[in-house]
Amino acid sequence: MNIKDLYIEFFKSKGHTQIPSAPVVPENDPSVLFNTAGMQPLIPYLMGQPHPLGTRLCDYQKCIRTNDLDEIGDTFHHTFFEMLGNWSLGDYFKKEAITWSFEFLTDVLKIPVNKLAVTVFKGNDIIPRDTEAIDLWKSLGISEEHIALTEDDNFWIAGEVGPCGSDTEMFYWRSEEDVPNVFDPSDERWVEIWNDVFMMYEKHSDGTVSELPKKNVDTGMGVERVTAVLEGVLDNYQTSIWKDVIEKIEELSHKTYNGNEKSMRIIADHIRTSIFIAADSSGIKPSNTDQGYILRRLIRRAIRHASMLGIDINSDWERKLALIIISKYQKYYKELIDNKDVVLDVLTLEKVKFNRTLSKGLKEFEKVAHKDIDDKTAFKLYDTYGFPIELTVELANERNINVDIEGFYRCFKEHQEKSRAGSNQKFKGGLAGNSEIETKYHTATHLLNAALKVVVGPDVHQKGSNINTDRMRFDFSCDHKLTDEEKDRVETLVNDWIKQGLEVTKETMPKSDAIKSGAECMFIEKYPDIVTVYSIGDVSKELCGGPHVKNTNVLGKFKIKKEEASSAGVRRIKAILTD
Repeated sequence: MNIKDLYIEFFKSKGHTQIPSAPVVPENDPSVLFNTAGMQPLIPYLMGQPHPLGTRLCDYQKCIRTNDLDEIGDTFHHTFFEMLGNWSLGDYFKKEAITWSFEFLTDVLKIPVNKLAVTVFKGNDIIPRDTEAIDLWKSLGISEEHIALTEDDNFWIAGEVGPCGSDTEMFYWRSEEDVPNVFDPSDERWVEIWNDVFMMYEKHSDGTVSELPKKNVDTGMGVERVTAVLEGVLDNYQTSIWKDVIEKIEELSHKTYNGNEKSMRIIADHIRTSIFIAADSSGIKPSNTDQGYILRRLIRRAIRHASMLGIDINSDWERKLALIIISKYQKYYKELIDNKDVVLDVLTLEKVKFNRTLSKGLKEFEKVAHKDIDDKTAFKLYDTYGFPIELTVELANERNINVDIEGFYRCFKEHQEKSRAGSNQKFKGGLAGNSEIETKYHTATHLLNAALKVVVGPDVHQKGSNINTDRMRFDFSCDHKLTDEEKDRVETLVNDWIKQGLEVTKETMPKSDAIKSGAECMFIEKYPDIVTVYSIGDVSKELCGGPHVKNTNVLGKFKIKKEEASSAGVRRIKAILTD
């Protein structure tokens, strides 16, 4: 049985309800471009909003992280990965979470107890040592020598303020050498495989900490890493998850994995991630901004490495790999079946475009190849035309000219630091991101959606949104640029509804009943069987996770700042609320 099935069945037996995996592109969350962890789609419920399916939940969640993009190519990094999670929303706490984690690892996965070790929160001047967790692990059979205490690594908080708490991490001895008597977390042969977070405190802006009235448990286990542990391999790309994909790359390139590991790992990883982004219900297409830029970069990097391996990049190599990956995951993620043709077209069209760019890059290289290539030129060839530094050096050697490789890596590092700073800024907020103004914007998106249906037509549907403290961004299906008259009518409608002081009400009901009632829904497949429906007077009814204001009269004045194209058949409105 697949590890995802084992996990879900185990936690169902402990009274948990399985919830569907959320899309990889988060709805109404400005903190990240993609869902980066299993808990991220559950933020409103971890903040206290009741979940329609109860207080014990479990799932497997599609996650994408791109802050380590340049690390892909080693044995364990992935841009797309699956996270197994179980949650207690004010229900059970440390005893059950730790006991069940141990039971799943030892009884279900059959991991020997002596190959397990754990870290626990050491304590500090504000929050005491987690003696309860220490005692629980000892009672289950983890020796005292296999329990390590840390402070920073065992305390969790998203952002700067908000819910937080200690955590306990589980490690597996991944080595053929004898298990050491004493656990050293800095020894890389100990691999973290699971993390239980205990959200029992709230950190305030003045630095003080208070206990939460309801204590939550949030756990996470990576499928790829645990599979490598269970199958006894040190290279994640040698597991059953990747075996057939790597074999197909070997066949296409007429080369072996041994000696070409980095390029083959990058191709396999990037094609898989691109498939899940392109199949997402948000309709992301390759572009030069946000998620579309990441998708473009992933596909083009895969093409570069395919070319480096000698694969004929004008062949249908990317479709062959995609079909293998889709067949592996379609049982768990229906969107891969529904959007298979979209995925294949995205990969092929971007390949064709990049092949032209690659040709332009070669011409650009010829322009500068009459002298040594400085750092900025080498980086431009990389960043603008997709030339890996290895290709630039190879071409330069043929002409007996030098390349400032050290300078290139300085430019690369500066670019990387800027990118990570931007990524960190996007993540700032986390669980604490539902401020008063953001809550207002959540409600305003519902009014905007309703107004567009009146002005443009009933076939308008939300395709995505992004909210922060400064503005709201709303993507919607539309085949034309809005006229000034249409924009004015939309603004007027929204502001009229705000002035009317419409009540915002919330109901919980079966999803089938919600749809029958006419409730609007973006990404219907992500919602569980029991859903929350928000109604704004008689003008709007939508399935949504919230949060929302109680009456439109607190929203202020709605103003459209910009209307533009987002992608084919999708328009984008940026708007603000003012006092």
